[in-house]
Amino acid sequence: MEKTRSNKDRLEIVAAEIRRDRQQREKGYREQALKIYPWICARCGREFTGKKLRELTVHHKDHNHDNNPPDGKNWELLCLYCHDNEHSRYLEQEWHDGATSHGEEEPTSTYRPFADLEALLKNKK
Repeated sequence: MEKTRSNKDRLEIVAAEIRRDRQQREKGYREQALKIYPWICARCGREFTGKKLRELTVHHKDHNHDNNPPDGKNWELLCLYCHDNEHSRYLEQEWHDGATSHGEEEPTSTYRPFADLEALLKNKK
């Protein structure tokens, strides 16, 4: 009887922790954004429901993760792919701005895919 009671107590403790954690998460900006915005990627327009909802992320428009106004004006929902693309573009732009503001020229590519094409074609004949 005592063993059953302690198991029941443990279950109640675990359930209380789960409820507390859920409430904590709901206060987070992702849960707020999911309540405010439709579950659609703002870039590609894909709709997300059920298990796929985890692929929808919150993007901070100003790239400041500490800027979380309660009305969500700094957020947009993006799928994982569009979110990665957005951050890649932001990093490239940041690099480009840094390079050109210091008087450096734009980077030039050293890769030449067709450099030996003429020689290869001559050898085949």
